[in-house]
Amino acid sequence: MATNNNNNTNNNNKMSHEEAGRMGGEKTAKTHDKEFYEEIGQKGGEARANNNDSDSGKMSKSEAGRKGGEASSKSNNKN
Repeated sequence: MATNNNNNTNNNNKMSHEEAGRMGGEKTAKTHDKEFYEEIGQKGGEARANNNDSDSGKMSKSEAGRKGGEASSKSNNKN
């Protein structure tokens, strides 16, 4: 059984996924400017907005709000 020596490397002196991700993120941060991150954020937001959640069985935010409002209204009308 391997022991955990908290140095983020495995027994073969290879880099862990955590360490590789951290180093990659640091390198990316050094080589790209604010506009790069704004652009990828914009693209991600657009992709998320265009994603049709009904295929995955998830309820849309507007549908959840409507159902919640209806339930609140019904419970308030009982009094």
